[in-house]
Amino acid sequence: MPSAPAAIAVSFQNVSKVYKGARGEVRALDGVSFDVAQGEFFGLLGPNGAGKTTLISVLAGLARASGGRVTVMGHDVVADYAAARKSLGIVPQELVFDPFFSVRETLRIQSGYFGVKHNDAWIDELLAALGLTDKAGANMRQLSGGMKRRVLVAQALVHRPPVIVLDEPTAGVDVELRQTLWQFISRLNREGHTVLLTTHYLEEAEALCGRIAMLKQGRVVALDKTSALLAGRASTMLRFKTDAALPPAVAALSRVTGRVVQLKARDAAGVETLLATLREAGIKVEDLEIGRVDLEDVFLEIMQGSTP
Repeated sequence: MPSAPAAIAVSFQNVSKVYKGARGEVRALDGVSFDVAQGEFFGLLGPNGAGKTTLISVLAGLARASGGRVTVMGHDVVADYAAARKSLGIVPQELVFDPFFSVRETLRIQSGYFGVKHNDAWIDELLAALGLTDKAGANMRQLSGGMKRRVLVAQALVHRPPVIVLDEPTAGVDVELRQTLWQFISRLNREGHTVLLTTHYLEEAEALCGRIAMLKQGRVVALDKTSALLAGRASTMLRFKTDAALPPAVAALSRVTGRVVQLKARDAAGVETLLATLREAGIKVEDLEIGRVDLEDVFLEIMQGSTP
């Protein structure tokens, strides 16, 4: 017998958001529709201005959609705001904190917002998991930016929400925090928590997310399993360094960052054709690598090729 469809944790149904300004209307979201199943690790990607943060703001009840409907664990974010918000743990982009309380006091106060009492054992677990145990008594204003970011994550999780929303959680933080955060969040995901992640670090999205939606100009331009997005494009990538100017035919297909050139090929024959073209043009190639296409390559191809 076919398995039953997974229950829906978050649902966006034809969501639009229009801002009115001096120059007329700006459509930040334009008919966004997709569901996130319970237990998924879901990625929401897009360039700056694509509408990701606006969509998260609508989900959190911080902005009102101009049209459509959003639900969290079956609760409408407008009609049943309290229940919807209690089901969410949101880590925002901005470092927002109260400078007058210690880390532990901050987490206890956050617990109180959701009516959670006597949860010191869970707070201790959060502090340990996020490397904050030795900072528990420190005032928030004494912490570094990376430590403040860890506290924001703990605040989002202190009431044990079934849905965790991470809006650029590792922007500007060190490698140690990234590893600590992803180990803990991955553990929570394995335990059944749903995770919705927005990030500009596409290697994180590729490693963590089972399914991805890509936004451009307020519309969904791609929505699929991460493996399917990667499989649907050219499968091979050439990476090398050179100081020489590329032949026009090759340059048109290249992504160049400083001395590093990246070229896509469909198969082994395509690789040989590209290398032969470079040899014939007298291009000196250094540090040649041949690997598979990654999510960044797919993202750029979709963003450059899609026309909302």
